[in-house]
Amino acid sequence: MAKSARTLDAFDLAILRIIQQDNKRPQREIAEEVNLSAAAVQRRIAAMEEAGVIAANVALVDPDALALPITAIVQVHLRDERAATVDAAKALFCAASEVQQCYYVTGGISFVLVIISPDMRAYDALTRRLFSESDLVQRFHTLVALDRVKTGMTLPI
Repeated sequence: MAKSARTLDAFDLAILRIIQQDNKRPQREIAEEVNLSAAAVQRRIAAMEEAGVIAANVALVDPDALALPITAIVQVHLRDERAATVDAAKALFCAASEVQQCYYVTGGISFVLVIISPDMRAYDALTRRLFSESDLVQRFHTLVALDRVKTGMTLPI
């Protein structure tokens, strides 16, 4: 979420398109591609970071490279939708490093989680801790991904 209001112009959007693909790309190359000076690109990137438009600079790691081949998409139904229950569930799910993504949703489901795990035994232990043994959760449903067809965080700019 943005820290302060910032209107993005065509140069900002062009810069964002490039750095979403490779944020280690030299600013002089970005400058050449968007027809700005390297200093202007540097100022714009710094301003977008300060405004919260650029939320983080991170490395996307291949789960298979770390022996985390199981990806599960989990639908979670809370026992109720009171603010205290929802907030406690958010905290519980955010504290679990296996939970890669967490969405509080509408449509009869409380949360949708994306979870990674090294194997089904570890996944079972996690579901017991997060869902079965939790007073917050009424029930959950797991979909195990057969293949990661498209992943990533690139936004359509």
